[in-house]
Amino acid sequence: MTVLGIGISYGLATLLAMFSGMPIAFALGAVAVAFMAIYMPAASLDTVTQNVYEEMASITLLSIPLFILKGAAIGKSRAGQDLYSALHAWLHRVPGGLGVANVFACALFAAMAGSSPATCSAIGSAGIPEMRKRGYSGGFAAGIIAAGGTLGILLPPSITMILFAVAAEKSLGRLFLAGIGPGLLLVTLFGIYAVLRFRREYAVAEALHAKTGVTSAILTREKFTMAERFSVLPRVLPFVLLLTGVMIALYGGYATPSETAGLGGLLALVLIALIYSVWRPSDLSPILKSTIRESTMLMMIIGMSLLYSYVMSYLHISQSVAEEIVAMALPRWGLLAAILVMVVVLGFFLPPVSIILMTAPIVLPPLRSAHFDIIWFGIVMTIVMEMGLIHPPVGLNIFVIRNVAPDIPLSDVIWGTLPFVLLMMAAVLVLCFVPGISTYLPDLLMGPDGGR
Repeated sequence: MTVLGIGISYGLATLLAMFSGMPIAFALGAVAVAFMAIYMPAASLDTVTQNVYEEMASITLLSIPLFILKGAAIGKSRAGQDLYSALHAWLHRVPGGLGVANVFACALFAAMAGSSPATCSAIGSAGIPEMRKRGYSGGFAAGIIAAGGTLGILLPPSITMILFAVAAEKSLGRLFLAGIGPGLLLVTLFGIYAVLRFRREYAVAEALHAKTGVTSAILTREKFTMAERFSVLPRVLPFVLLLTGVMIALYGGYATPSETAGLGGLLALVLIALIYSVWRPSDLSPILKSTIRESTMLMMIIGMSLLYSYVMSYLHISQSVAEEIVAMALPRWGLLAAILVMVVVLGFFLPPVSIILMTAPIVLPPLRSAHFDIIWFGIVMTIVMEMGLIHPPVGLNIFVIRNVAPDIPLSDVIWGTLPFVLLMMAAVLVLCFVPGISTYLPDLLMGPDGGR
């Protein structure tokens, strides 16, 4: 069979396995092993475990379960709720300040946890009920948390970026730095939208009150004294200092990413023990179970995705696709657009982890030939994959919101997230016209590397 025929059958077999309801890791692994048995030497089956081990034997990947531990320690304690409460107390005078506080809380928590679902769950469990209680519509409240949660894969430390750094063979520190500017751009866009949407909902409630006399909770204004504002800071500042310390250790060259992750996880455990008295085995059990469960699931997906990519490369599928893309002689930006559309389509069905590991062997060679900065592309691709977290049919963050707020109809959640998808598209366009937003900081602190 020709490479084209093998490639088509490989893709169809993957879709069949995915839609069968099989877990993603096992679906990818089953397809890879089946094609190894059919098209590769029989002895190759004896090396499946060795191949998976060698692909995963990266010191960079060690940081993933350690960052997950840090996120679980913060997410399973009251740190997320306290962070949200502090921001709300300081931003309550801003129109839509509660929504803006949730955006900032998601950003800060994402920078501590590195996981989108964890951010959605931790901030959403506190933020959505509070917004609903104060008159925010269900779609608006759900959209803010779902979109804010996507920042977990863009703001460092990001598990998705760790995988991209491994796949692209690029500096993880440089990639982390490159995500800060675009992350702040998205936070700003989300915050502006929250203010504008609040004003619209406030105007509707005001008009309804003038017409019928019905008073919505959104018309109520809260007040916090300076004493109340400062009283919420003592529990939050240690975690902000933890985030700052971890970033200084990483970017100051004092520790490797894995050492930084271990330090962050250990300090997070110490902080929740000191601040929230979470130190008994019964208290630590949910944290450790969550860490083991999520780490095992993620590492299984990574291992099977790497095996899947190895088989695809061995059968020359990825190389042939890359050659075909180059042979199309698309304009430089047309090539980028075609690749990003492919990522969007894959986002309908796959999580970011699988998308990166499956597409990197295909898309990176043509992008290098077209002289794109690979670090910059990694950030753009991450934002595009963020869209996949908040649009159906997979939309992982949408389902997290459904668990946190089951009273909000799924249709309201989806419609509430669509404006944020458009804002992410706008951010991608801005990065295309102003790439320095992502490249300036790493070039300033680490020096230029050519990006390719």
